[in-house]
Amino acid sequence: MTMEKVKERKKEQSSKKILSPDPAGPRTLEVKHLTRVEGHGNIIVKLDSGNRVQDCQWQVVEAPRFFEAMVQGRPYEDIHHIVSRICGICSIGHQLCSIQATEDAFGLNVSEQTLDLRKLALHAENLQSHLLHIGYLVLPDLLGVDSVLPLAQTHKDELVNLVACRRISNEFSRLICGRTTHPQRLIPGGMEKFPAPQELVELKSMLEESLGRMAKIVDLFTALADKWPVFRRPTEYVALVSPSEYALYSGEIGSSKDINRPAALYQQITNEYCVPQSTAKWTKNTENSYMVGALARFNLNHKLLSPEAQKAALKLSLKAPEYNPYLNTVAQLVECVHSAQDSLDIISGLLSRGLKHEKPAPIKIKAGKGVGAVEVPRGLLIHNYEYNDLGRIVSADCVIPTNQNHGNIQMDMDAIKPLLSGLDPEAIELKLSMLVRGYDPCISCSTHLIDVTGTPEESLVKFVRV
Repeated sequence: MTMEKVKERKKEQSSKKILSPDPAGPRTLEVKHLTRVEGHGNIIVKLDSGNRVQDCQWQVVEAPRFFEAMVQGRPYEDIHHIVSRICGICSIGHQLCSIQATEDAFGLNVSEQTLDLRKLALHAENLQSHLLHIGYLVLPDLLGVDSVLPLAQTHKDELVNLVACRRISNEFSRLICGRTTHPQRLIPGGMEKFPAPQELVELKSMLEESLGRMAKIVDLFTALADKWPVFRRPTEYVALVSPSEYALYSGEIGSSKDINRPAALYQQITNEYCVPQSTAKWTKNTENSYMVGALARFNLNHKLLSPEAQKAALKLSLKAPEYNPYLNTVAQLVECVHSAQDSLDIISGLLSRGLKHEKPAPIKIKAGKGVGAVEVPRGLLIHNYEYNDLGRIVSADCVIPTNQNHGNIQMDMDAIKPLLSGLDPEAIELKLSMLVRGYDPCISCSTHLIDVTGTPEESLVKFVRV
């Protein structure tokens, strides 16, 4: 498709999103099922006759999911495989968070080697997801096209470099987890199968190659720095924190405006509630909303990034605290460099100590409750389980990163309205679409259980207000 045809199609699509009986009067701009995000969300904008923005609304219209009900009554051996299906992008993170919750419920500790392999699994997923978002979902906006396909003609070398990095991330996941998505080797108590030492040597070589390629991606995004909308809104940032590392696998839940808390007290932070415009719950802590994800992690943990990642942040002019939500993508790129370098260090340690084929830690089934918390690409993920004395789930609660971000997206839209007023509708649509895409939302993952007891009217009230 030529660039002229792409621009023509974009113009046609935009005009279809403007609903107005009178072009000179008030209008409604509707972006139904926003593209280049996972799941279904709408942006609704009310404009007056002078194109001044009167109201913006972020709507989540995805049908609710039922994973929290689906796991009830199931044995602990099945849970981490079931919940990995919540997301095809963050399946590793969901599985590890689930395993953490199960191990916490049974009072189980695992070996240092198991922890290292799990951290590698999270790094693999971080690279997979971040590179997909950076290259395929966000870069087209910065270069003025509708998708990544036209870039094969205009930016072939850059696109090939991005594809090569993502190919390495897929292979990384396969070598550690058994396959690129929905892993099979990660189990409560340890690992079911281990990578061979030679595979780790090969992985090391691939990651070294990826660091060189990522340097070129950093150069590309440095050159595109003026393409980001200029917008700053200080908010609360929430992420795992640790005094010893850039926390992804474990740590306390930290906040830019509150005290640190252990994961078991997550409900004191998330404070979930329902709103009529969303099938996903919203969250709030010290203010009406907070942000999770790469930018939140960067703001709270930037001093613990690898030296190479800190250099990348400096080159990209990303400094903490950063209050521009559009730059969440830039923070993702910095994290890619960190994940590659930290993985190299972990692999070197595993090889120097010698990879042992350990048996999983023995599990003593008992009634209990457990909480798991990990950082996945889109932010803080929490699983909370209660088991009975047969090792079967009594109740489950999953708090997804994107549902923690929905309220913050709306607050950003409220704050950005004055900067949009007077722009043509296409420019308004682009800036708001880029804002939502910047959060890298996994919308369908964020919608969950509806209470359908009682009459339909009573159920609706419970869903909207509880």
